[in-house]
This record gives sequence, C-alpha cells and structure tokens, in this order.
Amino acid sequence: MDEDNQEELNTKNTKKMAKMRRKELGISCMLNTEVGAVLAVIRRPQDSGSNFMPPPEEQTEATLAQSLKSLRGLIFNPHQEWRMVDPLMYLSPFLDVVHSEDVPATATSVGLSSILKILKQGVFDDKTLGAKEAMDVIVAAITSCRLERTDPVSEDAVLMKILQVMNAIMKHPASILLTDQAVCTIVNTCFQVVQQSASRSDLLQRTARYAMHDLVQTIFARLPEVEGESDNSESETEEDMVSSDTGYGIRSAADIFHFLCSLMNVMVSNESDGGGSQVQQTADEDVQLFALVLINSAMELGGDSIGRHPKLLRMIQDDLFHHMIHYGSCCSPLVFSMICSSVLNIYHFLRKSIRLQLESFFSLVLFKVMNLGNLFQLQELAVEGIINFCRQPMFILEAYVNYDCDPTCRNVFEDIGKLLCKYAFPTGGALTTLQIQAFEGLVVIIHNIADNIDKQEDSSPFGPYPVELTEYRPFWEEKRKDSVDLETWVDHVRVRKAQKRKILIAANHFNRDEKKGLEYLKLSRLISNPPDPKGYAYFFRYTLGLDKTMLGEYLGDPDDFHLQVLREFTSTFGFAGMVLDIALRSYLETFRLPGESQKIQRILEAFADKYFEQQSSELFANKDTLLILCYSLIMLNTDQHNHQVKKKMTEEEFIRNNRGINNGKDLPRECLSELFQSISTNAITIFSQSAFSTDMNPSKWIELINRSKHIQPYTQCEYDRRLGRDMFASIAGPSVAAISAIFEHSDEEEILHECIEAVFSIGRIAQYKLEDTLDELLSTFCKFTTLLNPYASVDETLYGFSHDTKPRMATLAVFTIANSFGDSIRGSWRNIIDCLLKLKKLNLLPPSVLDVDTENKPETLSQHDSGPNEAKPGHNRHTSSLIGRFSQFMSIESVEESLQMGLGEYEQNQKVIQQCRIGFIFSNSSGLPEEALLNLGRSLIFSAAGKGKKFSTPVEEEETVIFCWDVLLLIISANIHRFATFWPQYHDYLLGVAQFPLFSPLPFAEKAMIVLVKVCIKLLSSFQVDKFAEELMFRSINLVWKLDKEVLESSCEFVTQSISRIITEYPANLQTGNGWKTVLHLLSITGRNPSCYEQGVEALITLMSDSTHVSRTNYPCVIDCAFSFIALKNTPLDKNIKIMDLMAESVKSLITWYKSGYSDPGSSSSMSMMSVSGTDPLSSSNFTMTLFIKLGEAFRKTSLARREEIRNHAIISLQKSFSLAEELYFTPSNCINCFNLIVFAMVDDVHEKMIEYSRRENAEREMRSMEGTLRLSMELLIEVFLQLLKPLTEGAGFRTFWLGILRRMDTCMKADLGPYGVTTVQEIVPDLLRKMILHMKKEGILVQGDGDDDLWEITYIQIQWIAPSLKDELFPDEY
Repeated sequence: MDEDNQEELNTKNTKKMAKMRRKELGISCMLNTEVGAVLAVIRRPQDSGSNFMPPPEEQTEATLAQSLKSLRGLIFNPHQEWRMVDPLMYLSPFLDVVHSEDVPATATSVGLSSILKILKQGVFDDKTLGAKEAMDVIVAAITSCRLERTDPVSEDAVLMKILQVMNAIMKHPASILLTDQAVCTIVNTCFQVVQQSASRSDLLQRTARYAMHDLVQTIFARLPEVEGESDNSESETEEDMVSSDTGYGIRSAADIFHFLCSLMNVMVSNESDGGGSQVQQTADEDVQLFALVLINSAMELGGDSIGRHPKLLRMIQDDLFHHMIHYGSCCSPLVFSMICSSVLNIYHFLRKSIRLQLESFFSLVLFKVMNLGNLFQLQELAVEGIINFCRQPMFILEAYVNYDCDPTCRNVFEDIGKLLCKYAFPTGGALTTLQIQAFEGLVVIIHNIADNIDKQEDSSPFGPYPVELTEYRPFWEEKRKDSVDLETWVDHVRVRKAQKRKILIAANHFNRDEKKGLEYLKLSRLISNPPDPKGYAYFFRYTLGLDKTMLGEYLGDPDDFHLQVLREFTSTFGFAGMVLDIALRSYLETFRLPGESQKIQRILEAFADKYFEQQSSELFANKDTLLILCYSLIMLNTDQHNHQVKKKMTEEEFIRNNRGINNGKDLPRECLSELFQSISTNAITIFSQSAFSTDMNPSKWIELINRSKHIQPYTQCEYDRRLGRDMFASIAGPSVAAISAIFEHSDEEEILHECIEAVFSIGRIAQYKLEDTLDELLSTFCKFTTLLNPYASVDETLYGFSHDTKPRMATLAVFTIANSFGDSIRGSWRNIIDCLLKLKKLNLLPPSVLDVDTENKPETLSQHDSGPNEAKPGHNRHTSSLIGRFSQFMSIESVEESLQMGLGEYEQNQKVIQQCRIGFIFSNSSGLPEEALLNLGRSLIFSAAGKGKKFSTPVEEEETVIFCWDVLLLIISANIHRFATFWPQYHDYLLGVAQFPLFSPLPFAEKAMIVLVKVCIKLLSSFQVDKFAEELMFRSINLVWKLDKEVLESSCEFVTQSISRIITEYPANLQTGNGWKTVLHLLSITGRNPSCYEQGVEALITLMSDSTHVSRTNYPCVIDCAFSFIALKNTPLDKNIKIMDLMAESVKSLITWYKSGYSDPGSSSSMSMMSVSGTDPLSSSNFTMTLFIKLGEAFRKTSLARREEIRNHAIISLQKSFSLAEELYFTPSNCINCFNLIVFAMVDDVHEKMIEYSRRENAEREMRSMEGTLRLSMELLIEVFLQLLKPLTEGAGFRTFWLGILRRMDTCMKADLGPYGVTTVQEIVPDLLRKMILHMKKEGILVQGDGDDDLWEITYIQIQWIAPSLKDELFPDEY
C-alpha cells in the first residue's frame, strides 16, 4: 500500500514538474519571439516616407541589438525559474528600445507590445525579487516614451500601445508595490493622451478615455483594502507617503480625485459676436462630462470607504459639491444629468457627511432649475433627478427629518412635494411629458409614505396628532438619534417641526410689527421667560423671510438687551479661514445695514470682535484695525458702485487712506490691493432685501463649509408612522388638488389608474388623523362620478355614467375608499350618501344592496377584505388587492369582455355597483370611530328629511326616506353595542329635523317610527346593564310619533305587533319608567284601532296575568293602559271584565311590595313613579298606598262607562281591591285620601250622572241603569267605611269625614229625578245608615257623651234630616 501511495505521489510530482517545465518553456519561447521581433524591426530598412533618419554611426543600433542578443542567449538556459529571476534582466532590453529616441516608431510599438505581453503573461509577481524596481522602471520608461513624428496612424497605434501597457501595469499583481507618485504619473500620462486624442482619430480618443476610466476604476477599487492605512493622512508628511513600503494608497487616490474635481472647472475661451475683441470664459462641458464619469466610477467603487479618509471626504464636501452647485443650474442637459447622478451616488455612500451640501444642491440647483420657465429640457431632468431621490426607500423621510424638522434649514421635502404638485397640475389641453413626470414623482412619494406608515410590524404609537408645544425647548439644539431612545428622538423631531411652523408665523408677525413678532415667540414657548438673547439671535439668523431692514434696525439698537442679541447673532457666524471681504460679505448679506452711523458702528464692532477672535494669523494687530478697515471697505464699496459718485477712488488712494491703521503700522500693500480689487470688481450687498438667494457665492460657500463642521451629521432613520403622517400633512392639500385635477383632465387609462392608486394610498395615510384631507379628496371624486350634477336630468346622468369609464372609476373608487377607510371619513359622508341616493334614483342599485348576506361578493375577496374594520390603523390594508380588483374590473379589456358576453349598459352598470360592495360599508360600520359614525348618521337623517333636496314626486320622496332609514337601521344594528354612545347626537339630529323650514313629518316620521321600534326590539332582546340606552331610544320614539298624529295610525299594526312582542318576550329587559310608559302608552293608542285591538289587549292581559313583570316601576303605566282599553267603546265585555279582575288582583302585588319594604317615598324609584302618576311623593305617607289610589281612580273613572256591566264590575272590582288591601298599612290620612279621591268621587260622579240622565228626554233606561250603579257605589262606600273605620277614627279629621258621608246619604235620599219619579236609592239609604251607626256604637265610636264630643249630637241632628224614621230606633234615649 505504501508503495502504491509513493508511486501515486511520484506521478503527481512528475506531472507538476512537467507542467512547470512547459510553462517555463512557454515563457522562454515568448521572450525569444519578442526578441526576434524587436531585432527584426530594428534591422528593417526604413520606408522612404518615414521621417526617421538613421544616425551616421550605428552605435545605438549595435547597443540595442547587443542587449537583445545577450538576452536571447540566456532565454533557453535559465539557471532558475523565471519567477525567481530579476525582472529587469529580461525587461531592460525592451525598455531601452521604448525609451530610445533613435529607433523608429515601429520598433517602439513592438517593444511596447513585448512589455505588454510580459506583464500579461505573469512572468513575475509581487513576490519576485526586484519586482518593485522593475515596476518603477517600467513606469518611468512608459511615461517618458519618445515618439518619432511619422504618419498619424502609426502614432495613434503607439499611443494606444502605451495606454494598454499602463492599464496592464495597474492590473499587474506587482502594482501594489508602486508608489503614490508613480500611480499619479501614470494617470497624468493617460490624461495627456486623452488631451492629445482630441485632435486625433476617434478610435484613439475612445481608447484613451476608456483607458483613463479603467485606470480610475482599478485605483479606487483598491480603496476599501487600504481603508485602515491612512485614517490620519492629513497629519502625514509627503516624505512619509512617498517612502511608504505598503505601495500606493490614499495619497494617490486623493490626488487623482482632486485632479478629477479640478476638471469640473476647466475653462475655454469663446470670442463674442461683437468683433472678436471680447473673450468670454466658459466651462468646457466635454471635460466636465468626462470628469463626472470618472468621479462616478471612483465613488461607485470606493463606496462608503471614501468617508473613512478625511482628505477624500473633504474634497467631496467642498471642491466637488462647490463645482456641481456652481455649474449645476447653467450647464448642458447631459452634464446636468451626470451631476444629478453623481449627487445621488454620493447620497448613497456618504450622506452622513453631506447634510448641508445636499440641502444646497436641492435649493440652488434642482429647485432653481425647476423654476426656470424657459429651459424645458433641464426642467424635465431636474424633475427626474428629484424622482430618482424620492425612489430611494428612506430619502423622503430623511429629508423631512434632517431639513423640514430643523428650524435652521429649508423645508426640502415640503418644497419637493409642492413643486411636483405645481408642475403636475394640468394647465389645459393634453398633459405634457413634464406634467406626467411630475405626477409620477408625486405618486412615488405618496406610495412610499403609505407603504411605510401602514406596516403591520410597526409598533410605534398612533399619536398625538398634531404635536403641541407645552414647554420651552431651545429650537436650535438638536439631539443625535443615537444619543437617546427612539421614542424620545421621535418626540424631539416632531416638536422641532412644530417649533419651525411657529417660527415662520412669528416671522410673519415680526415683518408687520416687531413687538408682536417677538411676543409671539414667547407665547409659543420658543423663547425662554425671561427672554434669552441667544434665542432671538438664532431666530434672526436662520429664519427665512424676515424683513432685513427691521432686523438691521433691531441689531443696531443701543439697548443693552439688543446689544446682547447682536453679540449672540454674530457668534453664529464662522469666519475661520475667510479673508476679510468674504467674511464681511457673508455677515452683511443677512440683514440690511441701517443708515445711522452709530448703529453701523455697533454692528461693525461686533463683527470685528468675532472676526479677530477666529483668525489664526497675526495680520491684524487688534480689533480697532479691523473696525477701521471695515469702515473703509464699506466706504470703498459705496464709492465704487454708487452711480452718483462721478470720481472713483483709485487703488493708490485706498491704500493711502489706510496707512498706519494697524496699531500705527501699515497693513501689507498686497492685502489692501487684493481687498480693493475684490470690492471694486464685486460689490458687497449691503442693502439686500432678498429673503433667500438662489445663487451660491464664495462667502456663502465658505460659511456653509464652516457650519458643516459643527452641525449634527445627516440622520439616517427608519419610518415611524407619526413622522410619516406629519410628512404627508405638509403636502396634503396640494397633493389632493393635483391628483384630482389630473384625474379630471386626463383620458389615458394608465394615468387614471395611477390616480386611483394614489387615492387609495392617501386613504391609508389619512387614517392617522388626516380626516380633512380624505374628506377633501372624496368630495372632489364624488363630483367626478357625475352623480351630483344638479343640472343634469336622470337620462343625461345615466347616459354619461354608462358611456364614460371615468365616472364609473370614480364611483368605484369612492365606495372602495368608504369600505376600506370609512373610519377616516367625516364630512364627506354627505357626498357619499348623495351619490348613493342618485344611484337609487337611476335604478342602478341592485335590490339586495342592503342585504349583505346575499350581495354579490367577488371570488377574489379575502376574508381580511370583507370589511374595513377588521384592520385597525397601523395594519396593512392589503390595498394592493383592492387596486388589483379595481384595475382588473375597470380595464378596457373587461369592458370588451362584457360586450362579448352580450351585457347591456344596464348590466354593466350594475356590475360596477356590485363591485362597490355598498352594503358592507354600513353593515361593517361597527369599527367606525364615533365622529365618523355621527357624520354618517347625520347625513342619512338629513337626507331622509329632504334637507337641501327637492323631490320631484311624492313617490321619490317616500322611496328616499325608506332607503335612508333602511340604511340607518343597518348601521344602528351593527353598532347596537355602543348605542348609548352615538344615539344622543342622533336624537339631536331628529330634533333638528323637526325644525327644518317646510318640514313634512310624513313619510319621514312614519318610516322613522318603524325603524326606531325595530331598533328598540333589538336593543331589548338582550339585557342591558346600562339603562341609558333604553332611555334614549324611548325618548326618540316619543319625539317621532308626536311629530304627526297620523304616524301611529299609518303604522299601528306594526307598532302593535312590535310592542306586543316586547311585552310578551322581553318584559324583563324593559327597565326604565319612561320605557314602560312609552310602550304601554303606544299599546293603548294603537289598540284603539279595531284591527289592532285584539293583539294589544292580549299583550296587556298576558303582562298583567304574569305579575312577575308588573313592578312598582311600571304599575301606574299598566293601570293607565288597562283603563284605556276598558274605556274603548264596543269592545268585548269579557276582555274588559278580565282586565278589571286582573287590576283587582294586582293589589296582591302591592301587598307584596309593601311587605318587602318598598315604601320609601324619597327613593329614586318612588320619585320617578309618583312623578309618572302625577302625585307629589311628599304628600303621601306611603308609596304603595299611592299606587293603590292610582288603581282606585282607574276603577272610579270606569264606573262612569256607558255599559252598565262594565260600570258595575268596576265597582265590584274596586270593592274586591279594598278587601284584598286589608294588609296594607292605612293611616288616617291615607284612608281619607282613598275616600276623597276614590269612593266619594265615584259616588259623586255616579250621582251627578244619574241626575244628568234624569233631565234628558227618553233616557229613563240609562237613568235607571245609572241608579243601579249608584246603589252599588253607596254600598261600596259603607263597606269600605266599615273596613277602615278604626284608622279613620284615629285621625283628627274624622268629624269632618263623617259629615261628608252623612251629606252624601242626604243627597241620595233627596235626589230629584223629575218626571221619572222617586229614586230607589232611598230604599237602601236607611239600611246603610243603620248599619254604619250600629257598628259605630258597637265599636264605641258613637257614644253619648258629656258634651265635649259633639259627634253624637251631630249624627242625631243629621239623621233627623236624612231618615227621621231611624231616629227612635238609633237614638231611643234622645229627647
């Protein structure tokens, strides 16, 4: 086995050695071939046309040939592997040929080819001894190659060979051994070839540019590998960089990048058209474009590693951005496009370091170009550039956080949104490409916000919206995102945005009245109390739009506080590194210098102090020098640029005027000369009033760079739904207007669908307290449905709806939004309801539109999409599926498919309406917030009442009312669980309807009554712990039926059935007094209708038979209802007798309640019941007795009924009631009340009725019948008297009470019946008197006394008048 392994190993080694030998032999053959080729070219006789003249002596040729021959002698006899051989040994002969000036171009070209082949063959690598020296020699030879002047083709060939060799050098493994200087030399040589190629062939030009591009890519592709080498590169010396053993690195990359940036500023001279005497300098756009291509490549390969090298980063921040901003708004479209791409690349990799630069690019380039009306192509590119930024996932959020929420920065995001809206807005006619482009950008922003704000995994809070400033926070202080927790940071950002809004309002106030503006800062908690000068300083420094004149006057004021503000204001400037005139320009651009000399002096003193502090040079001896020189510069500025000054100051005069100002010494003449030239060439803007300059001058740029060193870096963040909501709120109005206008003016299906998609996205955003925005959008789109046109007839509306896709799209969109985002809709419910009613008027609503169980549902509808309320704010609404269904249904193909299926216009329209799923809007309204539910109900109630409408026919009015109330029933049923929450407002709406001018109660009240009763049944079908809902419902029912007396007449059967159902099925759930009162009152009213009597009386009998549900709460109402049924004419006697028997039996319930302790007259239940019965609870000593009296009064009133049977049974029932009531507690006052209110009143009424009949003609039968009733009532009186005699006698008023009984006996004895003779009552009165007196004697109540109690005497006297025949029998001892 070992022998086999050893043999296998020997075989592998043999193969490996053979392979190495083949490679070595191949290199030898290649070198031999190249040597032969070069020798052949050197020896070849020159062409007659060649400019090369061989030297008289052939010393050079012999030397070159000898070195090549020597190399040939060693090629096939190497002493070691070629990789181990010093590369210069076989490279030197070829390099000598290339470097020689005495060889023809053909030889140079062949030599370059040989070197290129050696480099590509990999004969040596970075590990080879002498590789570094070889690479340096190659670079030196190639970059100093001399060409003979021959024909252009040959020269171009040599140049292309040079380019190839330089690329091979940089791609060779040993290239890492090159020094930074060598790499820069290669790049510089390549660029020289690029420059030379401009006048040569197109092939050479393309090759040179490609080679340059390839070199830059190779160099910067290595940048991430050396990222740790030169983090402190700025502190390293040039010698350290050149002698570094690690090879080329950041130094060469920095120098090359600096060189590329400088190409942006290459100028060319152009003669003017005025004769050629004037020469204008303009940028070489071809070079700029080439430079931008290379810069983009460098950034794409270097990536974020560029940010780790301060020198490279500083070049991008300063040089590159300065050039791009300077030339961005005045370059060709191609250069502009490349600049936008470059900035986008920088944003991707280095945005943390370019916060202010990016703001300036948007403000001074993109926004400026967009506002240039005459450069249409540049405008399109600017819009495209903005859209490219907006397509980045987090750009718009980061722009909002970094700029819009920073009071010291411009509102970049808001300006982007508003500009896109502005340029997307149609101006008439077909949409232009710019408008379409801007619209697409706006849609990108809206979708971006919607997709991120509605993420299901987002756990951030839902509010508050909007943010209120509750405490003072310095608005200029910014918190780093990584220094606090996320919640604190989001709150900080939102507060700063709120502060910024307040600051802009304060600026508006300040421009009109300085004091009001500053006072508003205090009221808004933007300034501390007492005021801090620093707060005012930052307000003045960074607030756009301030009146510069007023600002200058304030800063120049001599008040101490104003001086403090001036110093703080000046401290916000960074003058480090600025020359004096640039610093002064930067300072004076922020306000208008006042005219008063003392104010000017105070301002310039503050400037001089700050400038002197920040200068590191010792040019100025003290602050006074600066103050004097600043004065001098302002005077020079006025002298040079005021047209009224005829004789201008010369440079010598300016220098002479400033002698000795530097602490007695002169300032350097060069310094003063430069200041003079700067001021005379470019005036200082002393009296500017512009709020925001659209140009970047050197002073502003230096200030920006200085400020960027201190400002917080660009914040990178993730979406928070609160920030997303605030973002869209800032552009909501223009966005809605733009989308609506485009939908109105465009006829392209794709654009219309994009509008609808944007509308759905706005709906997703609007759920976060942007209801006004969604209302505005829906109101507009409801108009696009053409259903709300008041001037169009039904036929015209139907024709437009059927023959135009846009109205159908709008209709489907409106109802889809109502289905999916109904919780965010407020006032626009009215528009939606109006559209719905118009669809009904057009007969486009299917019969089952409100029957959600049978309504047509699309098969693609998922369970999640079945209603809008299963998804709460903050959860994904699956809007893509909504849009998918929408697009599929409304596409042209679907219309054609419908036509192929033979569907007519009506069927197509109904298909659209079915897709709207209108029923689900209302049946799934249980999740609507209260405000949305109130608006929806208000719209339906007012529409049912005809507010703002004119019905053409009564039928239309009735159909509208019925439909609206059916929808309301659906909504109320879905929200029955929170009935008490929303119904108070619904009740107020009903009250408001009753006050409408020309309001007709019918058919509104009739349908309302039916719906309210249905809701009442649904409400009472389950026990409600809270009685408030029941109370509300019956309050509304009472309101509706009282609107018109015909309401109950027209709906009596339904009401009777419903009330009967309540009484028989849900009596236990009816808890309030008002509820019972209303139910029984309605039962008594509807029971008057013959068709409803039977059902009503059966319901009442059922209730009274089962005394379980007759309580002290509803007892008075039950008695009233029972009496109302008894009082009806021509009703079955047996029913009335049954009711009276049940009434009498109800006394048992009173006894039960009495024994249970329900006798507190001050309790809430007692109070409510006694208020129902009309009895003052404080006048009764016993609540139960009050109820008994209520019962007795009902019998008393029944005793006057026309039918004798009923009258008599009423008295019998009353007597039974008194008999059953023995267990009740009868106090003397209660007894007297019973007699006064029941017994005495009944006797008096019956007696009076009998007398009334006696005076009528042909009424003897009625009179005799009533006489019989009177006999029964008198007997009842005696029975009750004897029953209650004991408590009666205990009262102080018994004597008066007894006289009342005797008086009534006397009245009955002496009743005059006229022609009908004597009353038969006289026959029973003596017996009744005898019975009472004997019983009173027996009980010891009527006893002959000593004269103190005259009851005996009074009785004796009264008997003599009433029945003298009883005197001797009852009073035998009287004389």
